[in-house]
Amino acid sequence: MNPLSIGPVVLPNRVFVAPMAGVTDRPFRRLCRELGAGHAVSEMVTSRRELWDSLKTSRRANHEGEPGTIAVQIAGTDAAMMAEAAAYNIDRGAQLIDINLGCPAKKVCNKWAGSALMQDEPLALAIAGAVVAVCAPRGVPVTLKMRTGWSEAHKNAVQLARRFEQAGIQMLTVHGRTRELGYRGEAEYDTIAAVKQAVAIPVVANGDITGPRKARAVLAATGADALMIGRAAQGRPWIFREVAHFLDTGEELAPPLVAEVRRLLLAHLQDHYSLYGESTGVRSARKHIAWYVHGLPGGDALRRHINQVQESRAQWCAVNDYFERLEQQMERLPRMNEAPAVSEQATAEGVHA
Repeated sequence: MNPLSIGPVVLPNRVFVAPMAGVTDRPFRRLCRELGAGHAVSEMVTSRRELWDSLKTSRRANHEGEPGTIAVQIAGTDAAMMAEAAAYNIDRGAQLIDINLGCPAKKVCNKWAGSALMQDEPLALAIAGAVVAVCAPRGVPVTLKMRTGWSEAHKNAVQLARRFEQAGIQMLTVHGRTRELGYRGEAEYDTIAAVKQAVAIPVVANGDITGPRKARAVLAATGADALMIGRAAQGRPWIFREVAHFLDTGEELAPPLVAEVRRLLLAHLQDHYSLYGESTGVRSARKHIAWYVHGLPGGDALRRHINQVQESRAQWCAVNDYFERLEQQMERLPRMNEAPAVSEQATAEGVHA
Protein backbone atom coordinates (compact mmCIF):
# COMPACT_ATOMS: atom_id res chain seq x y z
CA MET A 1 0.00 0.00 0.00
CA ASN A 2 1.14 3.54 -0.68
CA PRO A 3 2.24 5.74 2.23
CA LEU A 4 -0.08 8.49 3.45
CA SER A 5 1.15 11.99 4.26
CA ILE A 6 -0.46 14.10 6.99
CA GLY A 7 1.41 17.37 6.93
CA PRO A 8 5.07 16.54 7.68
CA VAL A 9 4.15 13.07 8.98
CA VAL A 10 4.41 10.16 6.53
CA LEU A 11 2.57 6.98 7.51
CA PRO A 12 3.98 3.82 5.90
CA ASN A 13 0.62 2.35 4.89
CA ARG A 14 -3.12 2.97 5.11
CA VAL A 15 -4.28 0.32 7.58
CA PHE A 16 -4.50 1.77 11.09
CA VAL A 17 -5.29 0.49 14.57
CA ALA A 18 -8.07 2.41 16.33
CA PRO A 19 -7.55 4.10 19.69
CA MET A 20 -9.34 1.96 22.27
CA ALA A 21 -9.40 2.78 25.97
CA GLY A 22 -7.98 -0.08 27.98
CA VAL A 23 -6.54 -1.78 24.90
CA THR A 24 -4.26 0.36 22.72
CA ASP A 25 -1.60 0.98 25.31
CA ARG A 26 2.05 1.20 24.33
CA PRO A 27 2.68 -2.60 24.29
CA PHE A 28 -0.35 -3.24 22.08
CA ARG A 29 0.48 -0.36 19.72
CA ARG A 30 4.02 -1.66 19.39
CA LEU A 31 2.70 -5.14 18.56
CA CYS A 32 0.21 -3.87 15.98
CA ARG A 33 2.93 -1.86 14.25
CA GLU A 34 5.20 -4.93 14.22
CA LEU A 35 2.37 -6.81 12.50
CA GLY A 36 1.67 -4.26 9.80
CA ALA A 37 -0.36 -1.35 11.21
CA GLY A 38 0.71 1.87 9.52
CA HIS A 39 -0.58 4.13 12.29
CA ALA A 40 -1.46 3.70 15.96
CA VAL A 41 -3.12 6.36 18.12
CA SER A 42 -2.89 6.22 21.90
CA GLU A 43 -5.69 5.67 24.34
CA MET A 44 -7.40 8.97 25.00
CA VAL A 45 -5.64 11.30 27.43
CA THR A 46 -7.79 13.64 29.48
CA SER A 47 -7.51 17.40 29.12
CA ARG A 48 -7.99 17.82 32.87
CA ARG A 49 -4.67 19.07 34.23
CA GLU A 50 -5.33 17.75 37.75
CA LEU A 51 -5.33 14.19 36.37
CA TRP A 52 -2.09 14.41 34.38
CA ASP A 53 -0.01 13.17 37.29
CA SER A 54 -2.31 10.20 37.92
CA LEU A 55 -0.87 6.76 37.29
CA LYS A 56 -3.34 6.07 34.49
CA THR A 57 -2.54 9.24 32.55
CA SER A 58 1.21 8.99 33.15
CA ARG A 59 1.17 5.50 31.63
CA ARG A 60 -0.83 6.71 28.64
CA ALA A 61 1.61 9.60 28.13
CA ASN A 62 4.66 7.33 28.31
CA HIS A 63 6.09 6.68 24.83
CA GLU A 64 9.50 5.29 25.76
CA GLY A 65 10.83 3.11 22.96
CA GLU A 66 7.68 3.45 20.86
CA PRO A 67 8.37 3.00 17.14
CA GLY A 68 6.78 5.05 14.40
CA THR A 69 4.85 8.28 14.67
CA ILE A 70 3.79 9.03 18.25
CA ALA A 71 0.12 9.98 18.03
CA VAL A 72 -1.90 10.95 21.11
CA GLN A 73 -5.67 11.27 21.34
CA ILE A 74 -6.99 13.95 23.69
CA ALA A 75 -10.48 14.27 25.13
CA GLY A 76 -12.29 17.10 26.87
CA THR A 77 -14.94 19.81 26.68
CA ASP A 78 -13.04 23.10 27.10
CA ALA A 79 -11.16 24.60 24.16
CA ALA A 80 -8.42 26.21 26.25
CA MET A 81 -7.88 23.03 28.27
CA MET A 82 -7.75 20.92 25.12
CA ALA A 83 -5.14 23.26 23.65
CA GLU A 84 -3.12 22.99 26.85
CA ALA A 85 -3.42 19.19 26.75
CA ALA A 86 -2.12 19.18 23.18
CA ALA A 87 0.93 21.23 24.21
CA TYR A 88 1.50 18.98 27.24
CA ASN A 89 1.58 15.87 25.07
CA ILE A 90 3.76 17.46 22.39
CA ASP A 91 6.26 18.27 25.12
CA ARG A 92 6.25 14.56 25.96
CA GLY A 93 6.96 13.42 22.44
CA ALA A 94 3.66 13.52 20.56
CA GLN A 95 4.19 14.07 16.83
CA LEU A 96 0.49 14.07 15.99
CA ILE A 97 -2.57 15.05 18.05
CA ASP A 98 -5.96 13.42 17.55
CA ILE A 99 -9.18 14.94 18.93
CA ASN A 100 -11.79 12.53 20.31
CA LEU A 101 -15.30 13.18 19.00
CA GLY A 102 -16.08 9.51 18.59
CA CYS A 103 -16.20 7.86 22.01
CA PRO A 104 -19.77 6.70 22.78
CA ALA A 105 -19.20 5.62 26.39
CA LYS A 106 -21.71 7.07 28.84
CA LYS A 107 -19.02 8.00 31.36
CA VAL A 108 -17.43 10.17 28.64
CA CYS A 109 -20.59 11.49 26.98
CA ASN A 110 -22.21 12.35 30.31
CA LYS A 111 -19.41 14.90 30.69
CA TRP A 112 -20.16 16.18 27.17
CA ALA A 113 -16.88 14.87 25.81
CA GLY A 114 -16.33 12.34 23.01
CA SER A 115 -19.23 11.98 20.59
CA ALA A 116 -21.43 14.18 22.81
CA LEU A 117 -19.55 17.15 21.35
CA MET A 118 -21.26 16.48 18.02
CA GLN A 119 -24.39 17.95 19.60
CA ASP A 120 -22.60 21.25 20.23
CA GLU A 121 -21.09 22.22 16.90
CA PRO A 122 -19.79 25.65 17.99
CA LEU A 123 -17.92 24.07 20.91
CA ALA A 124 -16.55 21.25 18.75
CA LEU A 125 -15.27 23.79 16.23
CA ALA A 126 -13.81 25.99 18.97
CA ILE A 127 -11.89 22.99 20.33
CA ALA A 128 -10.58 22.08 16.87
CA GLY A 129 -9.46 25.65 16.24
CA ALA A 130 -7.76 26.02 19.63
CA VAL A 131 -5.87 22.74 19.28
CA VAL A 132 -4.74 23.56 15.73
CA ALA A 133 -3.58 27.00 16.88
CA VAL A 134 -1.24 25.36 19.41
CA CYS A 135 -0.05 22.52 17.17
CA ALA A 136 0.45 24.23 13.81
CA PRO A 137 3.36 26.48 14.88
CA ARG A 138 5.13 23.38 16.18
CA GLY A 139 4.63 21.49 12.94
CA VAL A 140 2.34 18.92 14.59
CA PRO A 141 -0.68 17.83 12.51
CA VAL A 142 -4.09 17.58 14.16
CA THR A 143 -6.52 14.82 13.22
CA LEU A 144 -10.00 14.09 14.52
CA LYS A 145 -12.15 11.00 15.03
CA MET A 146 -15.94 11.27 15.04
CA ARG A 147 -19.13 9.36 14.41
CA THR A 148 -21.78 9.96 11.76
CA GLY A 149 -23.75 11.98 14.31
CA TRP A 150 -25.38 11.84 17.71
CA SER A 151 -28.49 9.98 16.55
CA GLU A 152 -30.31 8.94 13.39
CA ALA A 153 -32.20 12.22 13.52
CA HIS A 154 -29.01 14.24 14.08
CA LYS A 155 -26.41 13.15 11.52
CA ASN A 156 -24.07 16.06 11.01
CA ALA A 157 -20.75 14.46 10.09
CA VAL A 158 -20.69 15.98 6.60
CA GLN A 159 -21.24 19.59 7.64
CA LEU A 160 -18.86 19.22 10.57
CA ALA A 161 -16.22 17.67 8.30
CA ARG A 162 -16.24 20.70 6.02
CA ARG A 163 -15.84 23.07 8.95
CA PHE A 164 -13.15 20.96 10.61
CA GLU A 165 -11.17 21.07 7.37
CA GLN A 166 -11.52 24.86 7.33
CA ALA A 167 -10.30 24.94 10.95
CA GLY A 168 -7.07 23.17 9.97
CA ILE A 169 -7.80 19.52 10.80
CA GLN A 170 -5.60 17.44 8.48
CA MET A 171 -7.28 14.02 8.59
CA LEU A 172 -10.73 12.79 9.64
CA THR A 173 -11.68 9.32 10.84
CA VAL A 174 -15.38 8.46 10.75
CA HIS A 175 -16.89 5.50 12.60
CA GLY A 176 -19.93 4.48 10.59
CA ARG A 177 -22.45 4.64 13.42
CA THR A 178 -24.21 7.30 15.42
CA ARG A 179 -23.48 7.60 19.12
CA GLU A 180 -27.06 6.39 19.74
CA LEU A 181 -26.21 3.04 18.12
CA GLY A 182 -23.05 2.42 20.15
CA TYR A 183 -21.79 -0.79 18.53
CA ARG A 184 -25.20 -2.26 17.71
CA GLY A 185 -26.31 -3.14 14.22
CA GLU A 186 -24.06 -2.80 11.21
CA ALA A 187 -21.88 0.15 10.32
CA GLU A 188 -23.28 2.31 7.52
CA TYR A 189 -20.75 3.55 5.04
CA ASP A 190 -22.77 6.00 2.93
CA THR A 191 -22.12 8.83 5.40
CA ILE A 192 -18.38 8.10 5.30
CA ALA A 193 -18.58 8.25 1.49
CA ALA A 194 -20.39 11.59 1.73
CA VAL A 195 -17.70 12.95 4.07
CA LYS A 196 -15.02 11.83 1.63
CA GLN A 197 -16.80 13.68 -1.18
CA ALA A 198 -17.16 16.82 0.94
CA VAL A 199 -13.50 17.39 1.90
CA ALA A 200 -10.05 17.35 0.33
CA ILE A 201 -8.17 16.07 3.40
CA PRO A 202 -7.69 12.31 3.95
CA VAL A 203 -10.69 10.42 5.33
CA VAL A 204 -10.36 7.15 7.25
CA ALA A 205 -13.20 4.62 7.37
CA ASN A 206 -13.83 2.83 10.67
CA GLY A 207 -16.41 0.27 11.81
CA ASP A 208 -16.96 -3.47 11.32
CA ILE A 209 -13.79 -4.09 9.31
CA THR A 210 -13.28 -7.71 10.27
CA GLY A 211 -10.90 -9.02 7.64
CA PRO A 212 -9.27 -8.51 4.24
CA ARG A 213 -12.36 -8.92 2.06
CA LYS A 214 -14.46 -6.63 4.22
CA ALA A 215 -11.63 -4.09 4.12
CA ARG A 216 -11.69 -4.09 0.32
CA ALA A 217 -15.47 -3.76 0.31
CA VAL A 218 -15.36 -0.80 2.73
CA LEU A 219 -12.76 0.99 0.62
CA ALA A 220 -14.91 0.47 -2.47
CA ALA A 221 -18.07 1.66 -0.70
CA THR A 222 -16.56 4.77 0.86
CA GLY A 223 -13.69 5.85 -1.38
CA ALA A 224 -11.77 6.40 1.87
CA ASP A 225 -8.05 7.05 1.88
CA ALA A 226 -7.35 4.59 4.71
CA LEU A 227 -8.97 2.09 7.06
CA MET A 228 -9.03 1.93 10.84
CA ILE A 229 -9.54 -1.40 12.62
CA GLY A 230 -10.51 -1.64 16.27
CA ARG A 231 -12.30 -4.58 17.90
CA ALA A 232 -11.30 -7.06 15.18
CA ALA A 233 -7.66 -6.60 16.20
CA GLN A 234 -8.28 -7.73 19.78
CA GLY A 235 -6.53 -11.08 20.06
CA ARG A 236 -5.79 -10.94 16.34
CA PRO A 237 -3.20 -8.21 15.83
CA TRP A 238 -1.90 -9.88 12.65
CA ILE A 239 -5.09 -8.65 10.92
CA PHE A 240 -3.13 -5.57 9.77
CA ARG A 241 -0.65 -7.53 7.68
CA GLU A 242 -3.49 -9.73 6.39
CA VAL A 243 -5.47 -6.71 5.22
CA ALA A 244 -2.47 -4.85 3.78
CA HIS A 245 -1.29 -7.95 1.88
CA PHE A 246 -4.75 -8.63 0.45
CA LEU A 247 -5.25 -5.04 -0.67
CA ASP A 248 -1.83 -5.08 -2.34
CA THR A 249 -2.04 -8.50 -4.01
CA GLY A 250 -5.61 -9.80 -3.92
CA GLU A 251 -4.28 -12.90 -2.15
CA GLU A 252 -5.10 -14.01 1.38
CA LEU A 253 -2.27 -14.87 3.73
CA ALA A 254 -2.34 -18.19 5.51
CA PRO A 255 -3.36 -17.97 9.18
CA PRO A 256 -0.39 -17.51 11.52
CA LEU A 257 1.57 -20.45 12.84
CA VAL A 258 0.67 -21.43 16.40
CA ALA A 259 4.37 -21.12 17.24
CA GLU A 260 4.37 -17.51 16.02
CA VAL A 261 1.26 -16.64 18.04
CA ARG A 262 2.86 -18.18 21.12
CA ARG A 263 5.97 -16.04 20.61
CA LEU A 264 3.95 -12.88 19.98
CA LEU A 265 1.66 -13.30 22.97
CA LEU A 266 4.44 -14.18 25.40
CA ALA A 267 6.45 -11.13 24.29
CA HIS A 268 3.31 -8.99 24.53
CA LEU A 269 2.75 -10.17 28.10
CA GLN A 270 6.32 -9.36 29.14
CA ASP A 271 5.98 -5.86 27.67
CA HIS A 272 2.61 -5.49 29.38
CA TYR A 273 3.97 -6.48 32.81
CA SER A 274 6.86 -4.05 32.36
CA LEU A 275 4.47 -1.15 31.85
CA TYR A 276 1.86 -1.98 34.49
CA GLY A 277 3.77 -3.83 37.16
CA GLU A 278 2.89 -7.13 38.80
CA SER A 279 -0.61 -6.75 40.20
CA THR A 280 -2.19 -4.43 37.61
CA GLY A 281 -0.31 -6.16 34.81
CA VAL A 282 -1.71 -9.57 35.65
CA ARG A 283 -5.27 -8.29 35.91
CA SER A 284 -5.22 -6.17 32.78
CA ALA A 285 -3.52 -8.90 30.70
CA ARG A 286 -6.44 -11.27 31.26
CA LYS A 287 -8.63 -9.71 28.58
CA HIS A 288 -5.83 -9.88 25.99
CA ILE A 289 -5.22 -13.57 26.70
CA ALA A 290 -8.95 -14.28 26.52
CA TRP A 291 -9.18 -12.55 23.13
CA TYR A 292 -6.22 -14.52 21.75
CA VAL A 293 -7.65 -17.92 22.71
CA HIS A 294 -11.32 -17.19 21.98
CA GLY A 295 -12.72 -20.06 19.92
CA LEU A 296 -9.57 -22.18 20.19
CA PRO A 297 -9.54 -25.70 21.69
CA GLY A 298 -9.23 -25.43 25.47
CA GLY A 299 -9.43 -21.63 25.31
CA ASP A 300 -12.33 -21.34 27.76
CA ALA A 301 -10.55 -23.52 30.29
CA LEU A 302 -7.41 -21.38 30.03
CA ARG A 303 -9.46 -18.21 30.46
CA ARG A 304 -11.09 -19.55 33.62
CA HIS A 305 -7.71 -20.60 34.97
CA ILE A 306 -5.90 -17.30 34.34
CA ASN A 307 -8.75 -15.39 35.97
CA GLN A 308 -7.66 -17.05 39.22
CA VAL A 309 -3.91 -16.56 38.75
CA GLN A 310 -2.40 -13.65 40.70
CA GLU A 311 1.28 -13.75 39.68
CA SER A 312 2.74 -12.74 36.35
CA ARG A 313 5.15 -15.68 36.18
CA ALA A 314 2.35 -18.17 36.74
CA GLN A 315 0.15 -16.43 34.16
CA TRP A 316 2.96 -16.36 31.60
CA CYS A 317 3.74 -20.04 32.17
CA ALA A 318 0.08 -21.03 31.85
CA VAL A 319 -0.10 -19.31 28.47
CA ASN A 320 3.17 -20.87 27.35
CA ASP A 321 2.01 -24.36 28.38
CA TYR A 322 -1.33 -23.88 26.61
CA PHE A 323 0.27 -22.93 23.29
CA GLU A 324 2.85 -25.71 23.53
CA ARG A 325 -0.04 -28.17 23.80
CA LEU A 326 -1.89 -26.43 20.97
CA GLU A 327 1.16 -26.76 18.71
CA GLN A 328 0.84 -30.53 19.08
CA GLN A 329 -2.74 -30.33 17.76
CA MET A 330 -2.36 -27.87 14.87
CA GLU A 331 0.36 -26.10 12.93
CA ARG A 332 -1.63 -22.95 12.22
CA LEU A 333 -4.59 -21.21 13.76
CA PRO A 334 -7.89 -21.91 12.01
CA ARG A 335 -8.93 -19.33 9.44
CA MET A 336 -11.27 -16.81 11.02
CA ASN A 337 -14.57 -15.95 9.43
CA GLU A 338 -15.01 -12.28 8.68
CA ALA A 339 -17.63 -11.76 11.36
CA PRO A 340 -17.82 -8.98 13.95
CA ALA A 341 -15.22 -9.45 16.67
CA VAL A 342 -16.21 -10.24 20.26
CA SER A 343 -17.56 -6.92 21.50
CA GLU A 344 -19.68 -7.37 24.60
CA GLN A 345 -16.71 -7.76 26.93
CA ALA A 346 -14.86 -5.04 25.05
CA THR A 347 -17.68 -2.59 25.64
CA ALA A 348 -17.80 -3.55 29.31
CA GLU A 349 -14.09 -2.80 29.54
CA GLY A 350 -14.66 0.69 28.19
CA VAL A 351 -13.22 -0.01 24.76
CA HIS A 352 -13.93 2.54 22.05
CA ALA A 353 -13.13 1.84 18.43
